[in-house]
Amino acid sequence: MTVSNRERVGRVLDLLRDGLYPFVEREMRSVYGDKWVVAATPFVPEDHSLRRNVQQILKQDESALLKLMSNQWREVFKKTLGNAERSLVGELIDTRNSWAHNKPLSTDDAYRALDSVSRLLSAFSAPEADEVDKQKQELLRLRFTEQARRETRRATLQPLEGNPVGGLKPWREIVTPHPDVASGSYQQAEFAADLWQVYLDEGSDEYRIPTEFFSRTFLTEGLKQLLTNALLRLSSNKGDPVIELQTNFGGGKTHAMLALYHLFMGVPASKLPGLEPVLEAANVLPPPKVNTAVLVGNKISPGQPQLKKDGTVVRTLWGELAWQLGGREAYEMIREADETSTNPGDTLRLLFNRYAPCLILIDEWVAYARQLHEVNDLPGGSFDTHFTFAQTLSESAKNANQTLLVVSIPASDNEIGGDRGKAALSRLKNAIGRVESPWRPATADESFEIVRRRLFQPITEENGFIARDAIIRAFAEMYQNQSQEFPSECREASYKRRLENAYPIHPELFDRLYNDWSTLDKFQRTRGVLRLMAKVIHSLWEGQDKSLLIMPASVPMDDGQVQTELTRYLEDNWVPVIEKDVDGYNSLPLACDRQNPNLGRYSACRRVARTIYLGSAPTLRAANRGVEDHRIKLGCVQPGESAATFGDALRRLTDQSTHLYVDNTRYWFSTQPSVTRLAQDRAEQIQQDQDKVWDEIILRLKADKQRGEFAGVHIAPGSSADVPDEMAVRLVVMGPQHPHKNKESETQARTRAEEILNQKGASPRYCKNMLLFLAPDKAKLELLEQS
Repeated sequence: MTVSNRERVGRVLDLLRDGLYPFVEREMRSVYGDKWVVAATPFVPEDHSLRRNVQQILKQDESALLKLMSNQWREVFKKTLGNAERSLVGELIDTRNSWAHNKPLSTDDAYRALDSVSRLLSAFSAPEADEVDKQKQELLRLRFTEQARRETRRATLQPLEGNPVGGLKPWREIVTPHPDVASGSYQQAEFAADLWQVYLDEGSDEYRIPTEFFSRTFLTEGLKQLLTNALLRLSSNKGDPVIELQTNFGGGKTHAMLALYHLFMGVPASKLPGLEPVLEAANVLPPPKVNTAVLVGNKISPGQPQLKKDGTVVRTLWGELAWQLGGREAYEMIREADETSTNPGDTLRLLFNRYAPCLILIDEWVAYARQLHEVNDLPGGSFDTHFTFAQTLSESAKNANQTLLVVSIPASDNEIGGDRGKAALSRLKNAIGRVESPWRPATADESFEIVRRRLFQPITEENGFIARDAIIRAFAEMYQNQSQEFPSECREASYKRRLENAYPIHPELFDRLYNDWSTLDKFQRTRGVLRLMAKVIHSLWEGQDKSLLIMPASVPMDDGQVQTELTRYLEDNWVPVIEKDVDGYNSLPLACDRQNPNLGRYSACRRVARTIYLGSAPTLRAANRGVEDHRIKLGCVQPGESAATFGDALRRLTDQSTHLYVDNTRYWFSTQPSVTRLAQDRAEQIQQDQDKVWDEIILRLKADKQRGEFAGVHIAPGSSADVPDEMAVRLVVMGPQHPHKNKESETQARTRAEEILNQKGASPRYCKNMLLFLAPDKAKLELLEQS
């Protein structure tokens, strides 16, 4: 039976309520003790119908829970959760209200609600988050099926035109996307490495199966060093015992842990593709068996003991660690410390020696620690005890035989959370930092290869390499021969190498995504690039794109899925701007290309607009916003095309676009109309009502009261009767409705002047020689009306 979006959101709100109540009660008790219900009462609405007490309302109403969190944020919940979670609480209050008032919910609205609930529950390790994630993935699959049926989308998308030099093959004839990317059958979650899911033997094959994982993994220098060190430490006790992984949001920490997990999973190293450099550097093979413990902080709740399949009840992180290394037998070594939530001390070293070689992977540790309280009122222990354990753990890993501890440390505020999260991060770094060795994340160029390998199948035929090299050579020669049109770094030999490393994606597209879009709080660097590029490549592959490379100008912003990905990270409402001024069936750039054949044969205006948007939207709030004209051309021009054509397109868009701004050589789109364009639009509206324009001209002429030597000055007289017939010289100024054109005998001004000369109302005029006529020049009048 089909489930409606309303039903789906309703089910998830029930899960939110069930997961939220224990956390809310726990945190309120930590501040107010047994009087927490009294403290909550002012913020919980009374129940006049069912006559439930405050605690019953909170147990049964997610809206009451969310409102209590919002009102008690500063006093209670700020200590555990961060600004991101506070935004989620506010958003979910609105979502719940919309649901309760039967407002229509689109598939996108439903997915947003499910995603927000999942994020909030995951922030405090609620077990209900797993069920919400499953429903979220099911909705994604349904959305894809729905989108796949929309054949009309293909008809409305307007393919880009281009005229590159002959003899070069488009990228689609040289390299092929992986089947799931080409078909669009990938799920966004497949790009999200989840260590806990792999530990449970769940998730997609590319992360779950060691051979599949390494076949799609590019070994960066940092990852090679990490794996080499792990081999040395676990095989011969020579490597560093503690490794700290710290990068920005989406920087590859979890992927590195997965590589370690799979390397020591028991699969023969000879069957793991691409590991030869690591094995050669270490000069040892992985041990036949490594006992591995996987601890993911947002999947383990400090407030809920865990019942294991053998009947063991685990309360603390050290209890979980021991049980994973050796089951009930290992747990017995630290049972007392686990049951009393106290630091196990030197028993950890004895535990590691007993079950060596040991690999301990801890991810999202701060997410776990920030939920602990100052007092020992949770099964997971107190805040202080936990960091005594962290120091003991790192020292024990150092002193034990063949034991490796790898810990991920967040570097972005999104992952840290509230005040306790910041304190947890500081204390964790101090505890681990005594003995840790740092890890080097992927460089920019290495990130190119990571993305390319995940999205595209490798080129295997010699003809493919020859065709690829010809394209790279043509681009490099264009940048050399037209150096004044492009940024200076394009002339360097290193840029040619970047073209080769990034093929079939242009380095400028990677640079904009990694340098500009990665500065956004919610854009997860490599994962965000993968999400966007998978949709871009799918759309281009379906649309039979003929470009030589996938450039900034190639990004199909008229595709709904791509457009959603390009706006979901931005605060403002960009969709109307894109549809009006960037790309789409009724957009200005498409209209300009259609009206100008010289531009249309290259889709020059659309390509320029796409490039500007991609380079400027994420930097709208930055001090140095916008993209330079040289970089606009870099993102558009292919070999065989004239850069001047795109310069002309840029000028036309600057003159006509509502939301395009320019400052010297920098261009950017904004969600606010530019002042120049507002003035032009206002002028056009006024020009459409000519009577108003003429009235304004006459009003300004009459404002000048000086008459000089004339007996009178008559401005735009309504009739001949308005001009006296006397023996005194008078000046008659014709109105704008009576202009004159040089060398023409029959003009409106002459006709009007003859009428006034011959008549004064119904009587003949006698003093004709006393009148001097001044008429507006017809050509100059048009300029005046436009100004």
